[in-house]
Amino acid sequence: MTETAVASQAVIAMQQEELFPIREVSRLTGVNPVTLRAWERRYGLIQPTRTDSGHRLYSFADIEAVRSILAWIDRGVAVSKVGKILARSAQAKAPAAPAYQGVATTEWVELQVQLRRALAAFDEDAMERLYGQVFSTYPLPVVFQDVLMPVWRDLLLRHDEYGIASEWAFLDSFMRARALQRLQLARNRADDRVLLAPIPGECRELELLVAGLLMGSEQVAVSVLGHGQPLQELALVCEKMRPQALVLFSNHPPQDDAATRLSRLALSLGCPLALAGEAADLLVDSLDGSPVACLGSDGRSMQRRLAQFLAGHLDT
Repeated sequence: MTETAVASQAVIAMQQEELFPIREVSRLTGVNPVTLRAWERRYGLIQPTRTDSGHRLYSFADIEAVRSILAWIDRGVAVSKVGKILARSAQAKAPAAPAYQGVATTEWVELQVQLRRALAAFDEDAMERLYGQVFSTYPLPVVFQDVLMPVWRDLLLRHDEYGIASEWAFLDSFMRARALQRLQLARNRADDRVLLAPIPGECRELELLVAGLLMGSEQVAVSVLGHGQPLQELALVCEKMRPQALVLFSNHPPQDDAATRLSRLALSLGCPLALAGEAADLLVDSLDGSPVACLGSDGRSMQRRLAQFLAGHLDT
């Protein structure tokens, strides 16, 4: 069965009952049923509902949880430790109102089906039309966080399947070009500027660019530094560019001394320092009371927290 057919079945299932049997979850995620059951019984990572006859049924949120587990395992985290990471990450994320009221998750899945179909055909014109359609209908956080990036992450996790690496590279190139274009336009409109830099080796370029888009606003433009930016030269860059703040970005589990190293870096800069991405969710307790602010990893929260962070420093 093709990826498009599987995704189409998922849309129909969601429209009918919004729950998936274990075989469908296995098809959508590439995780076999034996492993899914082990993650539930041994580690408590997923908690599907049960029918009266005992069959497992998974929600769309459960499927996203499976993909998150796969992503952490792909970053080198042992499955036995993933539960703690997911729990800490969820606890750190403040509840936020939906970015677009009244939007059904099924609509996003249907758009993802269309995107996968265009990718399978390597049809750039179809992708361009779909991209324009999505942007004309939904706000930016929905476009990237709820529609485009889930497909990108899913393809990345299935890189070893024949043809999938090419589809991922095609989508990655397409999205990086458009994210860069939107960042440039935003920078020309806003007065204040924040620098966003990657912690080397702890995120991919598209993740960094999308984070810059999501945390920017009409008042604050985000300038993204290159992937090869050395951490030890950030003080020099900030001295020359004089931003309102520097934000570091990481989607990897932090090292044991990460909080100490970040606090030391903050003292060497001539501007405030913040941390964003999955690492920020995991370090929020360790950095409490330090000069480093945590913006989290959710796009809707990052923009709000960045605005509060900047306002707090402007008032002092």
